[in-house]
Amino acid sequence: MLKCDFQYQHGDFMLNVELEMQQQLLGIVGASGSGKSTLLKNIVGLLKPAQGQIHFQQQMLFDHQQNIHVPMHQRKIALVFQNALLFPHMNVQQNLGYAEKLVAQPERKFQFEEVVELLELSPLIYRKAHQLSGGEAQRVSIGRALLSSPNLLLLDEPLTGLDTHLKQQILPFFKRMKDELDLPMIYVTHHPEELEYLEVDTLRLNQGALQPY
Repeated sequence: MLKCDFQYQHGDFMLNVELEMQQQLLGIVGASGSGKSTLLKNIVGLLKPAQGQIHFQQQMLFDHQQNIHVPMHQRKIALVFQNALLFPHMNVQQNLGYAEKLVAQPERKFQFEEVVELLELSPLIYRKAHQLSGGEAQRVSIGRALLSSPNLLLLDEPLTGLDTHLKQQILPFFKRMKDELDLPMIYVTHHPEELEYLEVDTLRLNQGALQPY
């Protein structure tokens, strides 16, 4: 499914990744500064490795020797950041629809109503982004990522900044996504209890290298 063997360097920091992912949901835990966000940004195409390869499904996304670097918008990979990056002038329906309209009808993996029901967004549908709580905004951000019809979903510490109550509200949605969606996902966090709740295979990222957890 996803096979990575690459190195990325920024200043004194070196990320050296060997990863072969076959499971539907993979958890990666690591302390702040261990390279979790850097790992995801290399996979999605926001950053470019110094050398190595990234291969997903039937496509080579990056190959240093062959000078292959598929642009981010062609990778069909969605990245949900720590902070929900919604369009503030749009309401929830418009934020979700913006992602959906960028995908041709035959290529859509998920329907609008399906995502709204999955994430329980119906009561929020006409609210502007600035009227949402942090947890609500993050759910909309996840919904927008799903409606972009990715082949892989990357979750970069999606519960950061939320209090315990909000985390307990959102974690069941991730569990439901794991159980109900046919979509490979990587969930990174520095809170291992989130991954324990989701009951996922987990790796540890320590000083730029992946290790068994």
